[in-house]
Amino acid sequence: MSIMDSLKYKVRNHATLTAILIFISAVGPGLVTSMVDNDPGGILTYSLAGAQYGYNLIWTFPPMIFSLIIAQEMGVRMGIISGKGLASLIREKVGVKVTIIIMIGLLIANFGNTLAEFSGIVVSSEIFGIPPVITVLLSAVLIWVLVIKGNYKSVEKIFIVLSLIYFTYIIAGLMAHPNWTQVTESIVPQFQFSTPYITMVVGLIGTTITPWMMFFLQSTVVEKGVSKDELKYSMAESVLGAILMGVVALFILIACAATIHVSHIPVNNVQDVAHALIPIAGEYAGLLFGIGFLNASLFSAIILPLSTAYYVCESLGLEMGISKSFREAPMFHGLYAGLIFICAIVILIPNIPLMDILLFSQVLNGILLPFILILMLLIINDERIMGEYVNKRWQNIISAIITIVITIFIIIMVITSFI
Repeated sequence: MSIMDSLKYKVRNHATLTAILIFISAVGPGLVTSMVDNDPGGILTYSLAGAQYGYNLIWTFPPMIFSLIIAQEMGVRMGIISGKGLASLIREKVGVKVTIIIMIGLLIANFGNTLAEFSGIVVSSEIFGIPPVITVLLSAVLIWVLVIKGNYKSVEKIFIVLSLIYFTYIIAGLMAHPNWTQVTESIVPQFQFSTPYITMVVGLIGTTITPWMMFFLQSTVVEKGVSKDELKYSMAESVLGAILMGVVALFILIACAATIHVSHIPVNNVQDVAHALIPIAGEYAGLLFGIGFLNASLFSAIILPLSTAYYVCESLGLEMGISKSFREAPMFHGLYAGLIFICAIVILIPNIPLMDILLFSQVLNGILLPFILILMLLIINDERIMGEYVNKRWQNIISAIITIVITIFIIIMVITSFI
């Protein structure tokens, strides 16, 4: 090897190492947002899909993951180029009044969503035989202290660790010894024209993209301070996050399909699923499933109130951010703490109509999502905001198709929810 070739080799190696380090530094917003998408409601949906239909619904995962990749890529790009959160951009695009209406809708919906996350903590308590009062109150205090005492960098590291705990579902899925031939064959759609089947498909797709995650992703990209030079690395990180989210969700379905569906065990909730796995896949598989669910419940209970605090403060033009102190951002920290402790108290009230609250928040989320996706498309095609980073034609076509399809499924979901 000549001296010139040696120098070129060293330069290439240095450039590769630099790229890897920049990518690692960019990891955070996309990964965290994607993994939290596997919240208690999503895990229950994937579990029941596998338990009831076996591997049959695996074909829904590629389009689900692809849709999430497109949505997250747009969110990351808007955040980095504009330097503003989605709520701020919506306020600038359509005015304060419309933004306030959207904000109120999201605030109500997220209250119901956060209750769902705390209900997941209650279920986790029952799986491990711990009194729910102790678990819920300790979790609320822990979640509050985590953000109030931390800064963005330290909190993001904790978020990444919590994201990695989701891999317990992959291990549980492998321990279930699935039929990989059937798994592969199920990538080809085997659609069934029945109301329960269509409802389950709608439920799976409906858990993929939610309003809160679009706001949270963009806000954290802005607070992290990702620069234009890091755009491609942050976009790659968001793609990786969406893929990992889909893989984890897929293994939840596979674990239940390979065990509960084959054994014809009736299950109605995650507690049933965790207990049903023990005699079939082994005690550790059930334990891992329970640990994963507790982690998902805690993680979601942190992120949902944070997302709410971000977009409310952005909508009103107020100071916000994990790195800000209570004195610097009183509304941000006050709203975050208030939402956590109110939900923790409400979830412990006997005979609370939890299903009605969750149904209402799900319907409200569904109604708001198409409007938010349309506003995102309007903003990302505004050259005054995005400059040369506006959507290309093919991106607009794909995004429009995804928005139309999701809107149709949401309409079906709302109708079937009331039925």
